[in-house]
Amino acid sequence: MSQSHQQPALSKCPGCDEPPAAGDLFCGACGYDLSAVPARPGDRPTMAITVPPAASGSEAVRWPAAAETDSSDVPAPVHRPSDLPGTDSGGRPLAEQEQVQEPGPLGGPEPSAVPVRHDDRAEPGGAEHSGDFAPAAPDPRTAEHTAAAAAPAAGGKVCVACRSGRVDPDGYCENCGHAQPRERDHMEQELGSVAAVSDRGLRHHRNEDSFAVSSTALPDGSPAVVAIVCDGVSSASRPDEASAAAANAANESLLASLPCGTHPQQAMHEAIVAASEAVNALAQEPAGAMEHDAHRHQNAPACTLVGAVMAGELLIVGWVGDSRVYWVPEDRSRPTARLTEDDSWAAQMVAAGLMNEAEAYADERAHAITGWLGADAYELEPHTAAFKPDRPGLVVVCTDGLWNYAESAEEMAAAVPADAQEHPLRGAQVLVGHALDGGGHDNVTVALLPFAVRPQGAGSACETV
Repeated sequence: MSQSHQQPALSKCPGCDEPPAAGDLFCGACGYDLSAVPARPGDRPTMAITVPPAASGSEAVRWPAAAETDSSDVPAPVHRPSDLPGTDSGGRPLAEQEQVQEPGPLGGPEPSAVPVRHDDRAEPGGAEHSGDFAPAAPDPRTAEHTAAAAAPAAGGKVCVACRSGRVDPDGYCENCGHAQPRERDHMEQELGSVAAVSDRGLRHHRNEDSFAVSSTALPDGSPAVVAIVCDGVSSASRPDEASAAAANAANESLLASLPCGTHPQQAMHEAIVAASEAVNALAQEPAGAMEHDAHRHQNAPACTLVGAVMAGELLIVGWVGDSRVYWVPEDRSRPTARLTEDDSWAAQMVAAGLMNEAEAYADERAHAITGWLGADAYELEPHTAAFKPDRPGLVVVCTDGLWNYAESAEEMAAAVPADAQEHPLRGAQVLVGHALDGGGHDNVTVALLPFAVRPQGAGSACETV
């Protein structure tokens, strides 16, 4: 005896979607066997996929209720997973989990000590297991990144803006992208009793000055001190390279000739010639080397040069251009002096008797130089002079970026601090500051050489040999 099964109430035929009549065993439209439709299962509550069914004989999980806030609206206490009974989605007791994350400073989990990785293909058990990719940069919140930022790699520079990022070889911070000051924007050097300072100034986009200070020994063992200061000609190409090449070449020439017994004045002349040859060599570039830069100057690199050598009882100065040397006696009641004559339009007007000094230097053509180092110079005429000071004093070697703000010898002496003889570096810093306070329209470079001699009675501050 067959049993009759109650058919489920179907809204439409599974074969043709037509609604069947009540009690039909087959669809009147397509003949589908409606008895083949499985019976609807008994109703049961939906179960969350993250909560496993309770094991047979175990009680249901009961979570403790969090305390409510009090009358002062103090938040309810935070419960850690280990504080609560129950199991995770794998059926393990929560209190027995091996890794429990502590709440972080903002209420979230504390970041892992190992930064999140997004590509571990190069490591054992990496991508072939996880398929992730490595981060482009370490997580900045981790302690390792913070320590690395605070202490860059050995020899690296820290950004002057954010004080945490490393500076790349192009001079930009890897963290904030800030352009860093160039090395030549401000330079200082102290070597025994000689010191020099150079600064970009407040108006120029780069420092086109350069200097070199050094010391050596004469054949008799007595010391010789050298200071070279060069000023790049801004209207020429690569003036910063020209000044650096000239200063280095002149300094090396003096260090090579003075220990051999060459007279300091002759050595200075040869040093200026060597500096000129070094600047001339910069102009010897292959044809078309600068075609990629249509705005780059095409004329030859050029610069001025002034130098001083203290050797024995002599003070030797040499120059080409309008940089200067001043003598400031230790006893400020004694006369001061300018030891060089400018190769400039103003100096020529004064020398020819066509203008007095005040009129000449007030003219807009005053600082047009008539002598310089460079391949396009009309004729190289190194100027040298030897002096024998009879009293201690200070030798000031500088570019026009300084003497524009202290032009006369008296004005320069007034700008030199009283303790510059004992602290030449501090004195040079003060003089550069004097020019910057005056407007800093040009690059500023100054070298100070204290000259110490035993008083030899009355006489002029310096005596030409």
